[in-house]
Amino acid sequence: MENTVSVDPPRLVACGHDAHAPAILAIFNDAILHSTALYDYQPRTPAHMRAWFDAKAAGALPVIGAVDAADELLGFASYGAFRPQPAYKYSVEHSVYVRQDQRGHGLGPLLMRALIDAARARQLHVMVGVIDAANAASIALHQRLGFVHAGTVRQAGFKFGRWLDAAFYQLTLDTPAQPVDG
Repeated sequence: MENTVSVDPPRLVACGHDAHAPAILAIFNDAILHSTALYDYQPRTPAHMRAWFDAKAAGALPVIGAVDAADELLGFASYGAFRPQPAYKYSVEHSVYVRQDQRGHGLGPLLMRALIDAARARQLHVMVGVIDAANAASIALHQRLGFVHAGTVRQAGFKFGRWLDAAFYQLTLDTPAQPVDG
């Protein structure tokens, strides 16, 4: 009989500052320093994470994490306001980040499906992902989940000595049932 190792699937959790800020900070900073997933130049600080979590809490915005059996954070997803004007209240801009050593194991789709469910539960209508146009993996993930290309802003950013195109992908949800002005 062949020996097999049982690996527990990741669990989804609501992330909180005390439990998850250091791991989220590490994931953000890896993306800042080594990719065009974030158009930031400087690594974020613990103070930035406190402000980020405070803003999420103030807006009742989800931060969904995937953790392993030891509760180690493998990736996370969240959303925030798309634009500040009130007529955009049914639209959000989202992000999903997976720890570098965990990419390609299905965490992106797991996190995104949970985030889409959270958006539906909150009666949102449009989710927008702003993706570096050269990020084929993220674009493919979004397309598999039903997101469609909504436009590209050419040379929107400059990082690593080159111009970057920002591609917008949107998912239109069947919610809210009764949208209202104001």
